[in-house]
Amino acid sequence: MSPVSPQDLHQKYLLIGQVRAPRGIRGELKVWVNLTDAEQLEALREVYLGDDLVRFEVKRARLMAGQLLLRLSGIEDRNAAERWPGAPVYVLKEALPLGEDEYYYHQIEGLNVITDEGETLGRVTEILTTGANDVYVVQGSEGEILLPAIKQVILRVDPEAGIMVVKLLDGLR
Repeated sequence: MSPVSPQDLHQKYLLIGQVRAPRGIRGELKVWVNLTDAEQLEALREVYLGDDLVRFEVKRARLMAGQLLLRLSGIEDRNAAERWPGAPVYVLKEALPLGEDEYYYHQIEGLNVITDEGETLGRVTEILTTGANDVYVVQGSEGEILLPAIKQVILRVDPEAGIMVVKLLDGLR
């Protein structure tokens, strides 16, 4: 397979996690998942492993202890699975469609953040996954601000314009 350009990678594929280790003797892979709604991964039909995006048909996908366990066609035993630790795991974006007002992490990271009053706060540098909601880490000239990803705070997200408009509630500064 020919290398995929970074632009094609972000347009067509979604990074869902990273292979941690093989599990068992039948070639199952333990995958650390970087999605908040991981349950939808149990219905996957195909995944792409590694930087070369090697395609595999999913025989079985299930969540266990916060990790995704994958059985893939072509990886039938532990020896075959041991070739993949550390490999990024991708899916085609159309396999995990977004709902209204939902965004991929890579669309949020790097956005310029301004308040509803026009004040520039900085840039989203990281997304923290918590139990209740994600938290956006914003780095600006006045330091770091943590913004909960809730409707009362995040008023508008415009990845194409590169901005996020927020309302600073009491205690967020």
